[in-house]
Amino acid sequence: MIVESNIKRQLVIIGGAEDKDGDSIILRDFVRRAGGTKAYIVIMTAATELPKEVGENYIRVFERLGAENARILDIETREDAASSTALEAINKATGVFFTGGDQARITSILKDTEIDLAIHKRFSEGVVIAGTSAGAAVMPDIMIVEGDSETNPRIETVEMGPGLGFLPGVVIDQHFSQRGRLGRLISALILQPAVLGFGIDENTAMVVIDNQIEIIGQGAVTIVDESESTYNNMGEILKDEPLAICGAKLHILPHGFKFDLKTRQPILNNRSVANASVPVGSTNA
Repeated sequence: MIVESNIKRQLVIIGGAEDKDGDSIILRDFVRRAGGTKAYIVIMTAATELPKEVGENYIRVFERLGAENARILDIETREDAASSTALEAINKATGVFFTGGDQARITSILKDTEIDLAIHKRFSEGVVIAGTSAGAAVMPDIMIVEGDSETNPRIETVEMGPGLGFLPGVVIDQHFSQRGRLGRLISALILQPAVLGFGIDENTAMVVIDNQIEIIGQGAVTIVDESESTYNNMGEILKDEPLAICGAKLHILPHGFKFDLKTRQPILNNRSVANASVPVGSTNA
């Protein structure tokens, strides 16, 4: 994603199971970016079958952190997504937060509706967009719908589908190290034209500001870059046979590290890895 604009486009993409009761570092960061004590946060609960329970839990956290206003926007049907009340809420929002649940529910209910267009318009105007778990999965233009964990890469490992397209050209997976999802991230990456895959651990987020990413939270973000890979056997295998990939890059970045989407390089002390003498936090795979 390459952005040329004076308006900062900010995404807070969370790997799930973020701290809600302690210091709440990730949610605190989101509230601060969305306006702090003047924040008006709209909580999108389309992913969950328990919208009231899940939504009220986030209202409690956001209000504890000082947000001026936090409200649930429970959209259950595509008809709901055209309501004037819903559109008014998005137009007032300084932050929009997608909860966890089932990412297929989010896209089946919201994608290409009036409220989807409204959220994208507000994003282009500087409203902060965040999502956790399923809400993180929908951020690319092509998302992981479902797939096997703790397995080697195979074509059948993962099912892909349209996402909401806030961060196009990448693949994102969540609950990453906790559920052993490296195999399915690599499978998704080879199946799609994207060259960057991001695996986000629980209680960890990647904050995207235009073309730069910063990692915050307890775990790490695993980045697979196949832009310079030398070989894969995608065209030679049957559906249930293992995938091979050679020459891909692997970066594992914990809290405080940054990544440049333009150069596809980690940033170490304001220098890209390409110019650093010791490639800390980076290896080839």
